[in-house]
Amino acid sequence: MPSAPRLVLPDVPSLVAGFGHAVLLTTEGELETLPASAIAARIADTAPMLVHAPATARRLGLPHIEAAHDLLELFAFCRPAEPCAPTPRGIALALDLPQPASDDAAAALLPDIATHLLRHLADTREHPRNRDAAGLAARMGEAGWAWAPSVLAALGEPKAKPDARAYKVWRRLPEWEEAAPPTPPLSFTVEPAEARRRLADILGPGAEQRPQQADYASAAAGAFAPREYPGAPAVVLAEAGTGTGKTLGYVAPASLWAERNGAPVWISTFTRNLQRQIDQETARLFPDPEERRRRVVLRKGRENYLCLLNLDDLTAGGAPPYLAIALGLVARWALASRDGDLLGGDFPGWIGELFGPGAVLPLADRRGECIHSACPHYKMCFVEHSIRRARTAQIVVANHALVMVQAALGGGEDGPPLRLVFDEGHHLFDAADSAFSADLTGAEMAEVRRWLLGAEGGRSRARGLRRRLEELIGERADLHAPLDAALHAARALPVQGWPARLAGDARATPDDTPNAAEAFLRAARDQVLARTQETRDAGLYDSECDLHPVTSALPSAAEALDRALRRIEEPLASLRDRLAARLEDEAEDLEIGDRIRIEAACRAIDRRALMPIRAWGAMLATVQADAPQPGARPVHVDWLSLERRGGQDSDAGMHRHYLDPTQPFAMAVAAPAHGVLITSATLRDEAEADDDDPEATWREAEARTGASHLPLPAIRAAVPSPFDYAARTRCLVVTDVAKENAGQVASAFQALFLAAGGGGLGLFTAIRRLRDVHTRIAGPLEQAGIPLYAQHIDAMDNATLVDVFRAEENACLLGTDAMRDGVDVPGRALRLLVFDRVPWPRPTILHRERRTHLSGGRPKEYDDRIARHRLRQAFGRLIRRADDKGVFVLLDRSAPSRLLQGLPSGVLIRRLGLAQAVAETRDFLAEP
Repeated sequence: MPSAPRLVLPDVPSLVAGFGHAVLLTTEGELETLPASAIAARIADTAPMLVHAPATARRLGLPHIEAAHDLLELFAFCRPAEPCAPTPRGIALALDLPQPASDDAAAALLPDIATHLLRHLADTREHPRNRDAAGLAARMGEAGWAWAPSVLAALGEPKAKPDARAYKVWRRLPEWEEAAPPTPPLSFTVEPAEARRRLADILGPGAEQRPQQADYASAAAGAFAPREYPGAPAVVLAEAGTGTGKTLGYVAPASLWAERNGAPVWISTFTRNLQRQIDQETARLFPDPEERRRRVVLRKGRENYLCLLNLDDLTAGGAPPYLAIALGLVARWALASRDGDLLGGDFPGWIGELFGPGAVLPLADRRGECIHSACPHYKMCFVEHSIRRARTAQIVVANHALVMVQAALGGGEDGPPLRLVFDEGHHLFDAADSAFSADLTGAEMAEVRRWLLGAEGGRSRARGLRRRLEELIGERADLHAPLDAALHAARALPVQGWPARLAGDARATPDDTPNAAEAFLRAARDQVLARTQETRDAGLYDSECDLHPVTSALPSAAEALDRALRRIEEPLASLRDRLAARLEDEAEDLEIGDRIRIEAACRAIDRRALMPIRAWGAMLATVQADAPQPGARPVHVDWLSLERRGGQDSDAGMHRHYLDPTQPFAMAVAAPAHGVLITSATLRDEAEADDDDPEATWREAEARTGASHLPLPAIRAAVPSPFDYAARTRCLVVTDVAKENAGQVASAFQALFLAAGGGGLGLFTAIRRLRDVHTRIAGPLEQAGIPLYAQHIDAMDNATLVDVFRAEENACLLGTDAMRDGVDVPGRALRLLVFDRVPWPRPTILHRERRTHLSGGRPKEYDDRIARHRLRQAFGRLIRRADDKGVFVLLDRSAPSRLLQGLPSGVLIRRLGLAQAVAETRDFLAEP
């Protein structure tokens, strides 16, 4: 029987690390500041209380900390699926505790944090989620979890026995239930005045008056008018300056339309950050969490969610000791998670850093191995839950990639959405470019082989097509014959270890037989090497070359691979058709579960094998065709590439992209819808405004978003930002820093970050330069009390890095493109933004062709437009509220003035030396 809960804190010191030093709160209650060189001896055999053991060790220059009471682990156990930035200040914010102003205060706060968490666990021990908590904690303790005694005491079960069944969370998860198909939606419109009233209702009577937001909601309502003709949706292009409040501005008419017509509105974003922000904003519309869960659904690709079968595989017979603690925290989270989203949802992204990515990545379905209704956990599956909830939701928050991939595959299981809102609409071109492209590379072909044949050595649960279908095909010879033929033919795809043979002998496969796919890869590699410029560093970086004119070896290799692919395609198509025929021939005898599995199997064969193979066949036909005429405008851009990692060849192959990817986007995504709203703060390029042709910027926006390919003209709306950029911002171009000199660039970043006292976001156009600057400035900044975090260095996902940056007001963050868009950090936490150089587009073959054919005969302006959009998007991160202040610095003295014309009107732009820029930054940000 459980006893009374007790709060038992471990008798250990508390540790907070700075850079090269640490503050230690001893068990006697004394605070000591120690150099890093002395700390290892002091904490030996003590398992100190701290926050984020790997980060603490890194700051102290230690290889690792042998044992610790990490408060992040305790937080994840006691308050699963709750947000928390992984720092002492971040936990204090999450728990509504006083925020420590110094390392001393942080060290003193750590025992209070532990007490607060354990008291919460004791108070909620009767919650159904905690039914298996004691057995789980005991099992984690058996594997070495330092917090186990304290947790068991708080639960009132100090002598609980380890229970491996506690990892089997599917026993406690609800099952989804199949519902009748949704009825056809109605077609009632949303009038502009109604959108304004709904917005006012969402904001409430005491809300700040924002006329621009109401104007925006009124304009957005145009996307919810009834459709007049097939293939001719109502399209609204709405540019909303930062601070307009566009999220609630379009949620107002969207929610009203969904409520009135009985169908969901899909809101699509480019970044996970914005997807999460939109979800949080909908709490204004549905304050009750349960109602919000029903009405608002987040949808992502299957690879984002916890796969219960993967968790089952990893914990079968009890979790292995080296994973027992990490999987225990995952199990706690899974019982509390809103939707099972491992990436960007309510999963603590820092768990992967505490225990290594190998503890989390295998839990998602990253290899297309879902077996759908054949899975024993199918009825509890998080993905299936989200699919079914989306059918009855009012708002579905998705991302561009999912929306476009579903459209490319036929519109998803329930057909294409009728109403679409594309936020971050300036990214539609890039998202469509990715969704409607094809890659005939070693990695892609090897993935199809693995999906067909399953694991061929190594540790993998890849089942292969035969294992997936064995219960469906039974002893039927008519199904076995095409399956056998397809699997035999699949051996012409790259064999395990193929990257090492890119430069080798065609017969050097493990079974010493020629391989058509590998022969094509070698021919592609040879052509790239023959056509690219030889430089001193050529062997270190990726290379590419035009497809035509082809070398003598490439057409014959393409022909052989094409024949090999057809030998896979034909029996696979026959197998799919014969499986599908069972749905009609055996309609009276098939169980509903078998029917679902047959439908899923047919879809999977199409999507995972037949569609890529057919795309590859079309590409290979181009290799064997006559070369195009010079200067002719192509529909597709084809080229060959060679990828390298660590100076070694890692992949090769052929790529195909649409010259204008907004064409397939318009036809496959927009045209089937009844209404489409495309919105962003940066739809147009204001620098190209022409008094003689005021519509020019709108025409360019329509071309970049695909609206120009639709039959009806788009409704255009522009709402200015309410912010006073002239008074609240400065733009400085530093003229005496050589951007090619890594030392000078690093010194500039350091001086500017110090002048701002932290709160700086550094943006880079290359990961290599980011790493170099981080190496040079991390120590000096941390010695000055400014923590430095970095994308591609700190093993946190981007959302967690932004959470840390937001919580740590005086921290700095280095990042690349992903930190330029969709990041919302209001207040002083982001007061300085430094760009290492002008973000010109990469000079690739694909960019060359688009620059030639899509620029309207003005290729220079095409490059300028891309760079201006990127600078403007970055600038938009600075001011998120009316009282924000910020300085934008560009460390590129060669930056043309015309690129800065895209910044908001009134921004003061000055060119000056680094010393002056530092002084100006310090003075401007110090002003009250």
